[in-house]
Amino acid sequence: MTKWDKDTFIKKAKTECAAHISNVILDLVKFTEEHADIIQWGKGAGQGTMRFKCKTDDFGILPLFEITTNGQINFLINSLRSKVRKREILRAYQLKLESNFMIDFSTEFYPSDIYEQIDNVFTIKHDVDKFLDTIQAISDRLHQ
Repeated sequence: MTKWDKDTFIKKAKTECAAHISNVILDLVKFTEEHADIIQWGKGAGQGTMRFKCKTDDFGILPLFEITTNGQINFLINSLRSKVRKREILRAYQLKLESNFMIDFSTEFYPSDIYEQIDNVFTIKHDVDKFLDTIQAISDRLHQ
């Protein structure tokens, strides 16, 4: 099995994705390097994954989002629902995602974590910036 790292991940994303998608992926990787407590690189042979993880005193290590080299993102909100007991934090994350991307993340319409195409979620640079602000805010709340 292949062990991914930043260089192999970015190289593969640039060959697999259109330029505007690989630019979003690059922004997400840079943000993760600067702000994540742990970066988890995938081990799969077919595609690379990168997961942003946050260390918390109350809930352990929590993944907040995951991206792939083939241009997908997973917000991992259902994973958080099963681990975070402070519902106000989850609600804040859900509301910010819903207002940013116009996707219903309620348990009724989003019963399991799924991968979304990056180009369907992030249409302009401002969308990426809003998402990164959301992740930073949620990460800060989880650190409290």
